[in-house]
Amino acid sequence: MADQFGLTEAVSIALGGMIGGGIYAVLGVVAGVAMYATWFGFVAAGVVALCAGYSYNELNAAGDQRGGSVSFVQEFVGNATLAGMVGWSLLFGYVGSMAMYAFAFAEFAIGFAAVPDSYAGVPLRPVISVLAVALFVVLNVAGARVTGSAENALVAVKVGILLAFGLWGIVYLGPVSGQSVPLGFGRLTGITPVVAAGVSFVAFQGWQLLFYDQGSIENPTETIRKAVYVSIPAAVAIYVLVAVVTTNLAPDAIQLHPHVALADAASAMLGYFGLASLGFLVISVSALFSTGSAINATLFSAGHFAKNLIAGDLLPDQIGDGDADGVPERTVLVLGVVTAAFTAVGSLGAITSFASLAFIVVFGAVSVLAFRRRDRDDISPVPPAVGALGAFAFAPVMLWNLSHREPHTFWMVLALTVFVVAVELLYFERGELEDRVPGVDADEDHL
Repeated sequence: MADQFGLTEAVSIALGGMIGGGIYAVLGVVAGVAMYATWFGFVAAGVVALCAGYSYNELNAAGDQRGGSVSFVQEFVGNATLAGMVGWSLLFGYVGSMAMYAFAFAEFAIGFAAVPDSYAGVPLRPVISVLAVALFVVLNVAGARVTGSAENALVAVKVGILLAFGLWGIVYLGPVSGQSVPLGFGRLTGITPVVAAGVSFVAFQGWQLLFYDQGSIENPTETIRKAVYVSIPAAVAIYVLVAVVTTNLAPDAIQLHPHVALADAASAMLGYFGLASLGFLVISVSALFSTGSAINATLFSAGHFAKNLIAGDLLPDQIGDGDADGVPERTVLVLGVVTAAFTAVGSLGAITSFASLAFIVVFGAVSVLAFRRRDRDDISPVPPAVGALGAFAFAPVMLWNLSHREPHTFWMVLALTVFVVAVELLYFERGELEDRVPGVDADEDHL
């Protein structure tokens, strides 16, 4: 079909989903953990994500259903409760991602001198974040979308700015300024890199959005396979460049205001030409554009994903109509409200950690599933094993680190996790409740 996406558009969607808002939202949080070894955290997370991508690709080729992790569990495990819990975990991961992007959007907005931190005693960061979410909810309800060619152009601009930032930054650090460039090798022997990798894992989730709308992709199995193997290494390379430059050019900014340290680094390197304010402006505007478009794209994809869960009776009908054309408006509104609540009351560290934890669990589970089917579907056992072991090593180390360094964030993440799992179990085991508890009617209440 003429309107189907090819490999170029598939790579743009996958790379845009990772680069779009991930680096702007995650870099400061990861650098706060690993500082000069931040680059290694991105490399480790990228390796695990690539191994998970291999597992997704192999299961996608082996199965009859098309739809990503939920379909894999339904087809290869046959457990509706487990499939539903995977779906809910992913959905909350998307909500956490959008909340993270909205948080970063506001941080860069108030980084401009003309925008105050507060007004009449009210902090503006949460207000701007909520307004950003509201704007993109309205756009999605109105059906505003970009074409494949426009997506290519948008991603090219975003990637081009970050590549220019990284490459000129390396040149500036070396031949121009002549300053030393520490890479944090002394931190690689402890658990810090594992913690950094776990926290940054959310920055590598965009590629698996390709699996949810395979009808729009030409020769989807092979096109998605190639797009995954191109986009993840490309994202790792860009993250590493940006991390090395930012941690070396703006170490003080990472300590004082880490969320916008990338703009401070741009200001420092273009200060060589007397254009410090231009560097800050370009990166800040790019960050606003990238995080905004990431909210929009993730909301659209999450809405389609939620619609499929509703159609499969894995989400309650009250959230939307699973048979509607396009994304149900009610579904978009519900996702928007939950995202706004997350971004208004949560810290960036808590939101990022929670979203990363959701994707770690799902990607690890898919890797385990692929490993279990290694003999039946001729799947190499090494990538799934690395994906599973890596993912499940990230989670406990990340939580342990939070409990010691940021106990408030740890308890917030733990509370969110317990709440999500409890709601999932209540929904998917409602039949058992109906049998065991008098007066509970699951069908009538549509829980």
